[in-house]
Amino acid sequence: MKNHKVLNLAKLLWVLLLLAPATLLAQGGRADYERADQLRSLTQGKVFKAQLNPNWFDDGRKFWYRNDLRDEAREFILVDAVEGTRRPAFNHRRLARALSQAAGESYAADKLPFDNIQFTDDGGAIEFDVEDARWKCDLNTYECTKIGPAPEWRRGEERGPRGGQRRGQRRGDEPRRGDGTASPDGKWTAFIKDYNLYLRSIYSTDEFQLTDDGVENHYYSSVSWAPDSRRLVAYHTEPGDNKEVYLIQSSPPEGGRAQLRTRSYDLPGDKLTTREMYVFHAETKNRIKVDLEPIDFGGAPRLRWKADNNSFTFERTDRGHQRFRVIEVNAEDGEARNVIDEKAETFIDSWKRGKIQYVDSTNELIWASERDGWNHLYLVDINTGAVKNQITKGQWLVRGIDRVDEEKRQIWFRTGGLVKDQDPYLIHYCRINFDGTGFIDLTAADGNHSIQYSPDRKYFIDTYSRNDLPPVHELRRAADGSLVCELEKADITDLQETGWVMPEVFRAKGRDGQTDIWGIICRPMNYDSSKKYPVIEYIYAGPHGSHVPKNFSAYSSMQALAELGFIVVQCDGMGTSNRSKAFHDVCWQNLKDAGFPDRILWIQAAARKYPYMDAGRVGIYGTSAGGQNAMGAVLFHPEFYKAAVANCGCHDNRMDKASWNEQWMGYPVGEHYAESSNVDNAHLLQGKLFLIVGELDTNVPPESTLRVVDALIKAQKDFELLFVPNGGHGAGGPYGERRKRDFFVRHLLGVEPPEWNKIEGN
Repeated sequence: MKNHKVLNLAKLLWVLLLLAPATLLAQGGRADYERADQLRSLTQGKVFKAQLNPNWFDDGRKFWYRNDLRDEAREFILVDAVEGTRRPAFNHRRLARALSQAAGESYAADKLPFDNIQFTDDGGAIEFDVEDARWKCDLNTYECTKIGPAPEWRRGEERGPRGGQRRGQRRGDEPRRGDGTASPDGKWTAFIKDYNLYLRSIYSTDEFQLTDDGVENHYYSSVSWAPDSRRLVAYHTEPGDNKEVYLIQSSPPEGGRAQLRTRSYDLPGDKLTTREMYVFHAETKNRIKVDLEPIDFGGAPRLRWKADNNSFTFERTDRGHQRFRVIEVNAEDGEARNVIDEKAETFIDSWKRGKIQYVDSTNELIWASERDGWNHLYLVDINTGAVKNQITKGQWLVRGIDRVDEEKRQIWFRTGGLVKDQDPYLIHYCRINFDGTGFIDLTAADGNHSIQYSPDRKYFIDTYSRNDLPPVHELRRAADGSLVCELEKADITDLQETGWVMPEVFRAKGRDGQTDIWGIICRPMNYDSSKKYPVIEYIYAGPHGSHVPKNFSAYSSMQALAELGFIVVQCDGMGTSNRSKAFHDVCWQNLKDAGFPDRILWIQAAARKYPYMDAGRVGIYGTSAGGQNAMGAVLFHPEFYKAAVANCGCHDNRMDKASWNEQWMGYPVGEHYAESSNVDNAHLLQGKLFLIVGELDTNVPPESTLRVVDALIKAQKDFELLFVPNGGHGAGGPYGERRKRDFFVRHLLGVEPPEWNKIEGN
């Protein structure tokens, strides 16, 4: 009997041992969902000194700021930029004691009852508001005195800008310039009647008809005046197709029947509005046709008149984005000449090019171009159109111009990829002379930078961070970027005590074996390196930008998804922006590429380094262009991606906005559009697919998803669909998020999600 019991016990222990690994590996349970849902609140308020808001003195020498600390404590800091010192703005303990005695309340030194201070008496005193009263504290004696009521704006009154006139107000005697009808001097009014352009003087009720060839489908529009009011420009306009997109609101909140909504929506290949430019003389009523082909893209351009008002320039991007020009028009005879005429075999990136910077004092302009393979700055002589010199150069790019100092002939600008071996997407702030000399990186530290200048721009506060580096704040000199003093480093102690896991910045070689692909890896807080975790990629491969976050953050939705038992990753593959022209051109007429050859290699490299990443179980999700990408993964790369969630996807570039899609896919529309279409390639589906769409999506027409559904049904494919009544772009909300989690838990973890329909207690 004893032996029988021992035998049964041994069998039981053996069964338990067999079951133990399955129990330990079980993920995707209700507790994991709860941890994912609670992650935001768990991490909220756990990072201190992440932001620094300076309050500069009028002399530009000193500033103070407030640190909000743990347990609702706070401190006030005073910085002297000239001396390079940082110290408490006052003796917090003495002030708390004096204020408590004067106010008859008890205040702690680290929890003083005011948010802001104002230094007075040459820094010998401070004023502050406590509830509805204004107080003053003498910093020599620490005597606190109530000096009157708090300012009205502190008591709920709206505070307008200095001078009493609110922003956006227009003086009653100021001519209306925004609609282009009243001349700047107020003496003329230009208006459209019966499709033609008319002029009226304030000195007479007579109307002067300037055109007589305007008709319903070829009318005059978009009037703008020269600054001296002698001339005006208008356009003989031929409307485009102006075809409509339809939305059906099936479930109006107020009830009743479904409602149909329509609006104009240009698709690639549609006929767009074209404009012929004319110049009119207000006094002579003469009309001059500008010697230029009709403007076929981008609306009426913004005109920039020269000082003599005899000519103007404007910027023009032709439809298809393969030609960009700065054009100068002689208003006397209508002759047009190209100051800049840039052409490209692929595309000219209007997102990256930014605005032309004009140097009026010397009749020059600063032009950003990728003509040498990287986005750099060039100095152009407007009179001749000649490039005087290339201002910036190297295997890095200009990310934007912040300021042009015409007097010193200097440019203050942002860069990416400047420092070798740093993440090339990290932004640095630099300065350079017009002739290309005097280049200086003002923010050399390894991080993504943002800066705040002192009022006189002699100093700036440099704040930088990375996904794996909490924010650092430093005071630097604008002259050379040298350090004045360290200010703060963010405190994440409380965050770390929650068990929070910092994302990892990871890089691996792309498809060419040479180019670094950069991204991040998010792990669950309870991850165990001895286990195997499915991998989920968050994708957005829109060519207009780069998309992996670069600043430190305590919370991300990727981290929340990881808590269910996944490794969640994101990277920027080839075809996205903010690298070289060659890196970007991969997307040209080929949006289905989406950098997948680079992304797959990147994930495989991460899995080799971290064996707990299971590169055999990879899912993917995205929204909008990312929705197109996510579905494309299981169409074009099913050998790698096993499950995809596509939210409000632009599944066919012929069914989405012309302005965006024609830039990357080209114009006119050709067979390459079909090659990148999820609709035309729906029959290739392998693996698992979950589609989400909102019926009121005003960004990507919902029919883009529904045509995919139609094609999948015709191809006898299995898939899941969530159609969200009243949902807009990125539809689904918390319900859609939960369904996305369920989908990955079921198809990547291989377990059933919790039974959400079960009512507690039943």
